[in-house]
Amino acid sequence: MPMIDVYAASGTFADPKALARDLAATLMKIEGVPDIPMFRKNTAGFIHDLPPGALSNVEGDGNYVRVQVLTNAGALDREKQLAVVRQFTDLIAAAAGDASLSNRTWVLLTEAVEGGWGLSGHANTNAELVDAARAQIAELQGAKSSGGSLGAADRGA
Repeated sequence: MPMIDVYAASGTFADPKALARDLAATLMKIEGVPDIPMFRKNTAGFIHDLPPGALSNVEGDGNYVRVQVLTNAGALDREKQLAVVRQFTDLIAAAAGDASLSNRTWVLLTEAVEGGWGLSGHANTNAELVDAARAQIAELQGAKSSGGSLGAADRGA
């Protein structure tokens, strides 16, 4: 249930909400987590608009984007790391309408330590998160097989 933070100069993205949603959906696909409410509601992107002059490299250029992805420990093997960086860089450039931004997008991958992932007021271990996901999948399958109607929120909509 990653958190994605994107920092860029104000006005870089025409539709920040769409970018946040696209980044979150992309990360869920790359991680290969089940498409269940637990993950859909707790994988999110945050777009941070920085005021003019709030970002600079050594030469004074401020036309960069910084993306930080926080996942639970071990969620991204090397293949997934490469996929996140490539796909996020492409999404950022497309959302900005500036293909050259690919050369100025920094993607940082960060892992929360075991037990360092708080959700619903509890610091979860990876095993607890897996158990919670399995319980939700079983609940959704039980409701489906018993003929229960799933509401839009339960379907992840």
